Amino acid sequence: MSVKTIVTEMEKEQQAETESLNLFKSTQTIIQQALKKLGHNNEMYDLLKEPIRLLTVRIPVRMDDGSVKIFTGYRSQHNDAVGPTKGGVRFHPEVDEEEVKALSIWMSLKCGITNLPYGGGKGGIICDPRNMSFRELEGLSRGYVRAISQIVGPSKDIPAPDVYTNSQIMAWMMDEYSRLREFDSPGFITGKPIVLGGSQGRETATARGVTICIEEALKKIDKQLQGARVVIQGFGNAGSYLAKFMHDAGAKVVAVSDVYGAIYDPNGLDINYLLDRRDSFGTFSQLFKDTISNQELLELDCDILVPAAISNQITAKNAAHIKAPIVVEAANGPTTLEATRILTERGIILVPDILASAGGVTVSYFEWVQNNQGYYWTEEEVDEKLKKVMVSSFENIYQTSKSHQVDMRLAAYMVGIRKVAEASRFRGWV
Repeated sequence: MSVKTIVTEMEKEQQAETESLNLFKSTQTIIQQALKKLGHNNEMYDLLKEPIRLLTVRIPVRMDDGSVKIFTGYRSQHNDAVGPTKGGVRFHPEVDEEEVKALSIWMSLKCGITNLPYGGGKGGIICDPRNMSFRELEGLSRGYVRAISQIVGPSKDIPAPDVYTNSQIMAWMMDEYSRLREFDSPGFITGKPIVLGGSQGRETATARGVTICIEEALKKIDKQLQGARVVIQGFGNAGSYLAKFMHDAGAKVVAVSDVYGAIYDPNGLDINYLLDRRDSFGTFSQLFKDTISNQELLELDCDILVPAAISNQITAKNAAHIKAPIVVEAANGPTTLEATRILTERGIILVPDILASAGGVTVSYFEWVQNNQGYYWTEEEVDEKLKKVMVSSFENIYQTSKSHQVDMRLAAYMVGIRKVAEASRFRGWV
């Protein structure tokens, strides 16, 4: 092989890794592969590779110092062939158009995986809520609803919490929408406080879904959760509740991290101690002297690794050093496509994000159903229904992976995109 050929191959590999780091491009790549496996033509890919609707809005907010600051927000609706679109709203300084578009496609996939009557939606506002007052956040939340009110609603597009948003922000948004429409509309949004029509179990739903996926993955390698060593990257909503569930189930949580660093104890951490001392953004590591980096955490010897923080954490550079036989993605896009290939070739069970984190949208659907019928379930009923959905979804994807001889990520995309593709075809769109 010539030097030129070797250089060309290296350039291709570098280009592939760069593209896989881009969430939107990598999402389109896997959708194209999934549709091809399912026998759909290029016209279907042309329809589904981009959202059918993307609204960009500008939101003026009177700040506490008297100035007016203009915020940019987005609402992406991927496809509504199946039914109304559904997806969270994130407040974050790094929100951008491509991220919101990619995440709306992922919501379509999650809804397809769990067989919900939705298409995918997603929203975001470029801001840093950590540096904003309660009053400023309320103004921003209400302003966002006013800006997108024409394209959302209980039968159009149903928002929910996401990164740095919570039940209080959902309550403000619901109240603003009800004022605009001049009638109470709890079904407009999910993730609300219980007293305003929220569902039992909604706050813990994502972590509960990840827990169920861990239990099902362990069955595939004949291991028990009791005594299993678990490493969790991230201690936000999903990561902290997951740590608690793992600890209570008898697993040994040996390492957890926040944005500043990680703590590790091979004998297991005191999770209740950490939960009591974390701040409102899930940080705790600054209380400890002997910390390790987030990258060191990923390469620890353990039975289950859960990336529950940010995207692009497991890449081609460190995939060969991952020691866990099971990786369950609680974050959005924590593993690149090249890293997925490496992990799969090494025989590691990789439970993809669009399956593992589908508990949140599933219980959001339960909340919407309860709002529409005016009858509310107990937490035990919610947990029972969620487990049934997640176990069925996991087994469907696992068997699809085996029968088509593909990794679980591609299998999840095949299962997830099938419903929206068939609905689009039946409507005569393609």
